[in-house]
Amino acid sequence: MKTTLDHLAIIAPNLDTGCAFVTRHLGVDLQPGGAHPRMGTHNRLLRLGPDIYLEVIAIDPTANHPNRPRWFGMDDLPLDAPPRLATWVARTDDIQAMNETCRNLLGDPEPMTRGTLSWQITIPADGRLPLNGSAPTLIQWAQTPHPASAMVDQGCSLVALDAFDPDPEKVQALLTAINFSGPVHLHALEATANPYLLAHIQTPTGLKTLSL
Repeated sequence: MKTTLDHLAIIAPNLDTGCAFVTRHLGVDLQPGGAHPRMGTHNRLLRLGPDIYLEVIAIDPTANHPNRPRWFGMDDLPLDAPPRLATWVARTDDIQAMNETCRNLLGDPEPMTRGTLSWQITIPADGRLPLNGSAPTLIQWAQTPHPASAMVDQGCSLVALDAFDPDPEKVQALLTAINFSGPVHLHALEATANPYLLAHIQTPTGLKTLSL
């Protein structure tokens, strides 16, 4: 089993608010994504390389409520919550190879679709973010090339992702267990601090950052 960084997820109470947040920080617009019927969510996208991207994801007000908790802790998101870089997703070549410890933390793989795309992705039973977003969700795409290769290239690329957590050793243990490699750097916080992410993204107008 090998894993690498696949995409970043910004959660927002609605897509327009989330996209305005990205445009304000990066100076570029996002392109249409699509709906996730099983989760009752939809997204918009920004390419960050040939095999990496950023998504803004929100609850789809036109969709039926799923018969299970939504992913990324979205059922707990207040209607007036500000958009934020909530978590990240790591791509694997064998999602079924997770050991029991990883499954207990990340959840079991579930089939998912968006338009013509299909994949398997880990979702905890309660829908919450693994380790409050410091730990990645795992994804295995059913098709090649990577979906980002078909997205509009607006001159943006991910340089690095910093994860700040009170227990970086626990996060690192998980990354080691899934054989992760990529530009993700862990940093320690005080025990009472809330975890957060900081993405460094090269844009046509220079290096920018995305976080809370």
